Amino acid sequence: MSGTREASAGAGQPPLTDAERGFGALLEQSHLAAPHELPEFITRHARPLGVVEATPYLADLQQHVLVPFLPSGGPEVGRQVEPLDVESTLAGRAYQQIEVLTQEAAGGRVRVWMPLLDGAERLGVLEFVIPDHLAADVPNGLFGARLHHFATLVAELIMTKTMYGDTIVRLRRRAEMGLAAEMQWTTLPPLTFSGREVTIAAALEPAYEVAGDTVDYAVDAGVARAAVFDGMGHGLRSAQLATLAVAAYRNCRRADRSLPETAIRISGTLAEAFAGTAFSTAVLAELDTGTGVLTWVNAGHPEPLLLREGKLVGSLHTRPMLPLGMRISGRPPDTDIMVGREQLQPDDRVLLYTDGVTEARSPTGDFFGERALADLLVRNLAAGLPTAETMRRLVRALLDHQQGQLTDDATMLLLEWRSDNTAASVPGVPGVPG
Repeated sequence: MSGTREASAGAGQPPLTDAERGFGALLEQSHLAAPHELPEFITRHARPLGVVEATPYLADLQQHVLVPFLPSGGPEVGRQVEPLDVESTLAGRAYQQIEVLTQEAAGGRVRVWMPLLDGAERLGVLEFVIPDHLAADVPNGLFGARLHHFATLVAELIMTKTMYGDTIVRLRRRAEMGLAAEMQWTTLPPLTFSGREVTIAAALEPAYEVAGDTVDYAVDAGVARAAVFDGMGHGLRSAQLATLAVAAYRNCRRADRSLPETAIRISGTLAEAFAGTAFSTAVLAELDTGTGVLTWVNAGHPEPLLLREGKLVGSLHTRPMLPLGMRISGRPPDTDIMVGREQLQPDDRVLLYTDGVTEARSPTGDFFGERALADLLVRNLAAGLPTAETMRRLVRALLDHQQGQLTDDATMLLLEWRSDNTAASVPGVPGVPG
């Protein structure tokens, strides 16, 4: 392969640089790299760029710390590598703000912290250790662009290789996960998506015990669909209920069924499977990404909140149907389902959430409440934080309110609409919508 490249260069094309050869080797050899081989693989292919060391740090499930992804044999002799706190370290700031940051390192070197992004999904940060004479070229120079491109490839590798082993999954866990939560996490989509017309960010807590709560979404040509479910109870039965609800939702969505028909079919599926002894509240929503028209069905769930121009407009009301899967003796199943409709304006945000958010109680018995939820959301977004970081901070506020231990699942999904000519960018990372 390299001989072919040199021959083409001799035919009038400029020869490949070491950096270009490094990228080419990275792409070609990545096909046969196993998940546990990535740390050594990443450093080896970063060196032709002029990098001394390259170490990925991945966010744990609760986004409290950034965990070093090290070779299976551990770090090099004499090198101490520990998890980094998201709140109190420069690496954590790079993760929160999605920006590239540098700091001095020993031996005339500089440490570069660069976000690892799969689209807009934050995986962690990539630490580059470089000679100090290259540091000035990081912000806007060719060297910095190469580091950014390398980090982009690394993020894609981490995402794709995660499915082929348990190394990366285990790395991101800081506690043992219950079986019910295991079922839930395997069905979840990526918790952040951002495109020209729509941004979606979700959060679930408690991460290692969540069971009945779940979210799902799909973004397709002209439409974004999203749903939040809150299944009754806790434990394995609740997880089975939520998993079946999502499967039925996806089946209807992929068959392009209407919102009322989707709700009816999910409800019937749950009623049949659980004989009317289990149910789930839900909001099923569809956004026309061309016009900004939002439609939704509410199945006994808290009403979504609408935010506009940095203020809470109010909740989105429509007559609710029975919770999905619920049957009342002597009453026929819901067939006359009311569909809510709201014309959004560019940059409007809609928050879907479960009652575990607003009904979270402090030790003194105070509810977290809708107003505190909206105020925190507005304040963090007004500060220019990425949507995913805003959701992370909302979860931290909930945990602080209950002194670190939620008594019920708390799940949120934030949907933002933009007309395609108002697309924003993630701070510090060109070309990535926010």
